[in-house]
Amino acid sequence: MILVSGSLAYDYIMDFPGYFRDHILPEKLHVLSVSFLIDKMERNFGGTAGNIAYNLALLGEKPTILASVGKDFGDYRKWFQSLHRVARGFMPRLAAHKVPRYEVDLSCVRQVQDLPTAGAYIMTDKSDNQITAFYPGAMANRVTCNVKRVAQGAKMAIVSPGNLEDMKTLPVLYKKYGVPYIYDPGQAIPALSGKDLQQGVTGARVFISNDYELAMVLKKTGLTERGLLQKVSILVTTLGDKGSIIKASNPSRFPSPGLRLPSPLGRGQGDGGIMKFIIPPAKPKNTSDPTGAGDAYRAGLIKGLLLGLPYDKVGKLASTVAVYTVEKYGTQTHGFTWRQVLLRYKTNYGESLV
Repeated sequence: MILVSGSLAYDYIMDFPGYFRDHILPEKLHVLSVSFLIDKMERNFGGTAGNIAYNLALLGEKPTILASVGKDFGDYRKWFQSLHRVARGFMPRLAAHKVPRYEVDLSCVRQVQDLPTAGAYIMTDKSDNQITAFYPGAMANRVTCNVKRVAQGAKMAIVSPGNLEDMKTLPVLYKKYGVPYIYDPGQAIPALSGKDLQQGVTGARVFISNDYELAMVLKKTGLTERGLLQKVSILVTTLGDKGSIIKASNPSRFPSPGLRLPSPLGRGQGDGGIMKFIIPPAKPKNTSDPTGAGDAYRAGLIKGLLLGLPYDKVGKLASTVAVYTVEKYGTQTHGFTWRQVLLRYKTNYGESLV
């Protein structure tokens, strides 16, 4: 079982056929008032927890989502309950009884009847720059799941952007109950204090962010990267279409029950006890929509860590999983089998994953 906390949201994904920069005057930012005419819009199932859980299910894991949803969650619930049927769509050659049973556990999802489910309104221009508005709705309510109970069977957890109180308390509970977790504050960083961020990072198995978010965390906490790696075993920094970087301190300092340490660590560059792995991006067949690629990367990261792969292979697996999302419009509209992932990995990196 993988515990996945964060948001469950409806994504309203919009395409702007130009460049934001052509419509924003830097000298007029103090009176900014712009309108963009979009040429495409779709409503999709999304949210950090939903996207990560979807990809974990495709990877053969059994994620349990911890999140709060609203009165309009019915369509989303049916989507997760029908994943087995959805999977048959991208495995047409397999007999029905041979299609894997993809599962997402919703028993820890709290439904609030007087508010709508959270909504993300995401507009992307031709350079893949994004402007996002997010309405939390029911996500303003904390989860009510018995964490002690679900922690007993958990192999790993990830704390992704969602209800702020959950983001503060879940790391404390995971440490208390011995669940190795990934700390992924992402879009919630501006709303969290430096103290909150330090508490979330301290004792985490992994801290993951993009390069801009990492800079914000270092500024708010007063830490350096080396200082951050004194509090967390693995630091993952995603760089969009430029790939990612994994830095690892001595993993034996953070023993994790049920989580195998990679052996060997992998091919990386050493620097004062810290190993650095530069992960080249996997190549997508097209770039329909980058939304959700980071969440897919996180699912691949979790899978690689659970397999006990060397760190460089963990990052390459994560990048391979991420490209499936980029190739489809929406964050849960793609599909893949484990065999397809292995082939895609070998095609991109010239080596076998396992």
